[in-house]
Amino acid sequence: MRKAYIKSIYFCGLLFLIPLLKKTVPLKEEAVAITASSFMVYSDSILKVRYAAIEKTLKEGAYTSALNHALYLKEDAIKENNQEILSNTNYLIGQIFERTNNIRKAINYYREVEIILKNKQLKDNDGKSLPPGLDTLYYKNLLKLGSSYQKLKVRDSISLYKDSTLYYYNKISLSNSLNKNILTVKAKAYNNMSTMFLRDLSYNKAREYALKAIEIHSNLNNTVSQASALSNLASIDLYQENYKQAKKIYSEAIDLIKNNTNDKAKKLLEDLYYNYAYTLYILKDYKAFDYQELSYNIKDEYIKKEFEKEVEEIYAKYNVSTFQKKAEIKQAKVEKKILIIVFSSIILITFLLFLIGYFKLRQRNLSLKLSKNLLIQEQKIERLKSISQKRVLNATIDGKESERKDIAETLHDSVSALLSSANLHLQASKRQFNGSAPLEIEKSQKIISEASRTIRDLSHHLVSSILLKFGLRYAALDMAKKYSNSEINLKANVSEINRFDQRFEIKIYNIIQELVNNILKHSKATKAEIKISEANNTLSISISDNGIGFSIKDVEEKDGLGINQIEARIQMMDGTFMVDSSPNKGTKIMIELPLKTLTINHHA
Repeated sequence: MRKAYIKSIYFCGLLFLIPLLKKTVPLKEEAVAITASSFMVYSDSILKVRYAAIEKTLKEGAYTSALNHALYLKEDAIKENNQEILSNTNYLIGQIFERTNNIRKAINYYREVEIILKNKQLKDNDGKSLPPGLDTLYYKNLLKLGSSYQKLKVRDSISLYKDSTLYYYNKISLSNSLNKNILTVKAKAYNNMSTMFLRDLSYNKAREYALKAIEIHSNLNNTVSQASALSNLASIDLYQENYKQAKKIYSEAIDLIKNNTNDKAKKLLEDLYYNYAYTLYILKDYKAFDYQELSYNIKDEYIKKEFEKEVEEIYAKYNVSTFQKKAEIKQAKVEKKILIIVFSSIILITFLLFLIGYFKLRQRNLSLKLSKNLLIQEQKIERLKSISQKRVLNATIDGKESERKDIAETLHDSVSALLSSANLHLQASKRQFNGSAPLEIEKSQKIISEASRTIRDLSHHLVSSILLKFGLRYAALDMAKKYSNSEINLKANVSEINRFDQRFEIKIYNIIQELVNNILKHSKATKAEIKISEANNTLSISISDNGIGFSIKDVEEKDGLGINQIEARIQMMDGTFMVDSSPNKGTKIMIELPLKTLTINHHA
C-alpha cells in the first residue's frame, strides 16, 4: 500500500508538470513525453526531501520513527541507484543506533557508507577524489568509525578495538584538504586520539595530538572545540601533577567560552569550572570554592530547564481525558492480572498439597538413610549459612552505598536546585523595591545560601565528589590530607592506576575509609599510610599504622572493629584479605582484588 501510494504521488506530480511545460516553452510533440532522465531528476528531488524530513525527526529525538522511515528510504535509494542518498541514509541510521547505545550495529552501517564511497571514488574518479559534499561525508564517517571502536574499547577493554580506532583516525590525519569541514573533522580525530592515549597513560602522545587539535580549531576560530581540546591538554598536566600548568590552560579555555551562551559551550564551561576548582584546591587557592560554585550554578540552571521542559511536554502531550483513558486501560489490565494470579494460585496450591503428601510418604521410607547422612548435611548447612550471611551482608552494604549515592545526587540535583530557584525569586523581589529592600529578604537569602552550602557538604560527605569525578587515586590523596592533623600523620602512596567501574570504586573507597576510621578511633597511632597499586590485572591495597595493635583472635570472636564484615566483602569480590597485628606492634592490613572488567570514565 505504501509503495503504491508513493508511486501515485510521483505520477500526479508529473501530470501537473506537463501542462506547465507546455505553457511556458513551445515544445515539439515528441518532447512532451516524459523522458527517463527527467523522471530521475524528479525522483532524486523527492528522495532528498524525504531524507531532510528524516534528519529533522532524528534531531527532535524521535529515534524509532526516524529509523523506520530511514530503512524505507534506503530501499528506495537502492532501487533508484542513488549512491548519494544511500550513503547519507546509512550514515543517518548509524547515528540512530549509536545514540541508542547499539554501537556494533552502528559500526555495520558506517562500514556500508565506507564501502559505497570507496566504490564510487574508484568508478567515477579513478580513486582520486569524491564530489563536494560526499568528500566531507567520507571523513565524517571515518571519524564515526574511529569513535565507535573507541567506545567499544572503553566499554569492553579489548585491545583489538584500539587498533581499529587508530586505523580510522590515521586515515583522517593523512588528508591534505583545506576544506573547513574536513579540517574540523581532522581536529576532532586528533582530540579523540589525545583522549585515547591519555587513558592509556601515554602522556607524550596524548599531548602531541591535543596540540594538533588546538592548532586547527584556533585557525578555524572554532572556539568551543578549541576550549574542549585545551581542557584535554590541561587534564594531561593534571594527571602528571603539573598543577600550575593545568591551572593556566584551564583558565585559557574558560576565557575562550565564558561569554558563549549556546548549550554545548555552557555544558563544557560547567566541566571546566569544576576541573579548574579542583586544580585550585590542590594548589590551596581559596578561589577554588568560587569556581566550584560557578560550576554548580550552571548545573542547577540545566536541571531547572530540564524540569520546566518536562512539565511543558507533559501538559502539551496529555490532557485530562487521555489520563482517564489510560487509567481505565490500566484498571482493566490490573483486573486481568488478578484473575490470572487467582487461577494460578489455585493450581499452585493443589500441586503443593500433592507434593506434601508425596514427600511425607517418601520421608518415612528414607528416614534411616537420612539419619546416617545427618552429620554431613549439617556441615553443608553451616557452609550454606556462612555463604548466605556473606551474601546478605554484601547486599546490605551494596544497598547502603547505592542509597547514599542516590541521596547525595537527590540533595544536589533536586534540593539544591530548588534552593537556587528560591534565591532567584528573592533576588527578583528585591528589585521591586525602589529603596532598600526589607531586612527579612536579606536574612532569607543568607539562610538559603547557608542551606545550599550545608546540603553540598552533606552530599560530599555521603559520597565523595572527588571519587566520582577523578577516581580512587585522587580520592585517597584527598582522604589523607583531610584526616591528617597534629596527632596523626596520614600519608597516601598511590601509583598510576586506571579508572574503574563507579560501583567498584565506591566499594573500595568505603572499605579504605572504614579502616582509616578504625585507626583514628582505636589505634592511638602517630603515623599511618595508605598504599594502592595496580599490576598484573590486580589491585593491591595496604593500610598500616604504628599504633597499639590488637589481638586477631579477640577481633575474630568479638569483631568490635568490623574486620570480619570487611573480610566478608572482600571474599564476595573474589579477593584476599590479610591482617598482621599484635599488641603494641602496630597493624598492617593487606587486600588484593582481581580486576576483571575496567570501565574508564575520564572526565575532561
